[in-house]
Amino acid sequence: MNKNSTSDDAISVENSPAAQHPHVDNEQRENSAQNEFNSATCATATNTTKKSSMTPTPLEFSPWSRHRSSIAAGAFAVFTIIAMSIGILTVCFTSPKATVQKCELKFKPTAQKPVEYKYGPRSVAAGDFDNDTCLDMVIAHHIANTITVYLGYGNGTFKSPIPYSTGSYSSPYMVTVGYFNNDSYLDIAVANFGTNNIVIFHGFGDGSFANQTELSTGSSRPIAIIGAHFNNDTLLDIAIANYGNHSISILYQYGSGSFSLPITYPTGYDSFPSSIAAGDFNNDNYLDLAIANYGTNNIVILFGNSNSTFAKQITISTGIDSQPYSIAVGDFNADNFLDIAIANSGSHEVGVLLNNGNETFANQVNYSINSASPIAISVGDFNQDNRLDIITTNKGADNIAILLGYGNGKFANSIMYPTGSSSSISVAVGNFNKDYRLDIVVVNNDTGAIDILVGRYEGFQNQIRYSAGSKPSSVAIGDVNTDTRLDIVVANRGSNDVSVLLGYGNGSFENQTRYSVGSYPTSVAIGDVNNDTRLDIVVANSGSNDVSVFLGYGNGSFENQTRYSVGSYPQSVSIVDVNNDTRLDIVVANWESNDNHS
Repeated sequence: MNKNSTSDDAISVENSPAAQHPHVDNEQRENSAQNEFNSATCATATNTTKKSSMTPTPLEFSPWSRHRSSIAAGAFAVFTIIAMSIGILTVCFTSPKATVQKCELKFKPTAQKPVEYKYGPRSVAAGDFDNDTCLDMVIAHHIANTITVYLGYGNGTFKSPIPYSTGSYSSPYMVTVGYFNNDSYLDIAVANFGTNNIVIFHGFGDGSFANQTELSTGSSRPIAIIGAHFNNDTLLDIAIANYGNHSISILYQYGSGSFSLPITYPTGYDSFPSSIAAGDFNNDNYLDLAIANYGTNNIVILFGNSNSTFAKQITISTGIDSQPYSIAVGDFNADNFLDIAIANSGSHEVGVLLNNGNETFANQVNYSINSASPIAISVGDFNQDNRLDIITTNKGADNIAILLGYGNGKFANSIMYPTGSSSSISVAVGNFNKDYRLDIVVVNNDTGAIDILVGRYEGFQNQIRYSAGSKPSSVAIGDVNTDTRLDIVVANRGSNDVSVLLGYGNGSFENQTRYSVGSYPTSVAIGDVNNDTRLDIVVANSGSNDVSVFLGYGNGSFENQTRYSVGSYPQSVSIVDVNNDTRLDIVVANWESNDNHS
């Protein structure tokens, strides 16, 4: 092991108190390769005439953001209710029998990836932010008023998150990625519901981002955001769905990151638009818009014109009390016309609208999601049969649903896969481990965790659970016994200790060994803090206002703890060389004293 080696996977987890709005991966293509990222290219949000951005989608219209006092209550609830299941999540999947022979959909198990800035994970998007050909991801946290960037290793795992503030009381609901200043480096655009604006973080191409640029949305509260080329000028524009005034708005890019004022189109009285998607539905080489109206149980399609306006509008019912939350587009029957898939949360169904090719759509065909309420929706070819499939995250059930497409506009019955969360609110799809198979990232609001489901031929398997201490709150991964196999370290808030589970290298682990720490450990990190080439453990103890350091022997065992005082209620700890002296330092975020220690 090299000197100063460190594990970047040490992250703390807390439950979030509010139901959130999801976001789905943001590049749509009209052919069967929609949303698929190959191993040599990053996920981009650049659209051609035939491309459209997949919609970020809200989960609920909660009133908390109108009453800012709820923020304090939410933070208190988050601080006091910390829970997380430690396990290797695997789902076993066999394709259903169908009239068209299909390839099997297989996924590899992965552990849940906890969210560092855990107050209200609400939206996820993917892209290659550091130009290393490995997919990265960004998460929006609406209670913490931040986004966090996770840089990927290219094997389905990620470095520790890098946080960026979106502004006080901003309540970021949705996030999308794209080239918003036309410089070939991916940027991040965020819809701030709380402060009525859009903020853009311009990327430097190395995984870091400049300070945010703000774009006002006036009196509109944006809850969904996409990037697309609406006027065919090679500059990526922005479209948002506005919750407060029942409308959508377009902001046209002038170049170099500047945008026009919002141009607004109404979506109907009490429509409460919840999701927006772009696509050329009439094949006239001008992008159109599809909007899911949660309040009026319908979708609205605005057809784009050559003069950068949207004139013709049609409305399609999604059914009584269907409450459409999210929308995605793709060519489901290979007729070269984009079709529409809708997550109808009220009727517990996925609705599919096939395009007739004449600016009309066939009657909606519904597919049951059992008793679950589908929230976020995305499409992709998950089983490599060149036919688009549908995935939904589900509220009220500990699962996600996948509907395999037959390629003729019809889909197999939904197949459920457990997530351990009853509030999986956002989904992103991409090739995160460079194996040419689509992987799935799911954000879970109630557990504050991210499920990463890596596609493979063996498939999802049932989850395997391992005992830890009481109320596990944080997990870190690293090779603590120098056998080249990853091990797991867990901070247990309820039993005031850490658990070490040594890995066999095949996805299974030895029984835990536990080490006592201070009071209420909330965060754990792994790194070589004494330059002996052996990984050590650092734990933030929120109840005793200190950190515990366990120096490793390199064989999976550790010296007794040494404790160091820090600020009040330390919530998160990280290990990094902050002064460039080749020695790792410890950085601690303190909740009550509002500072950092290092």
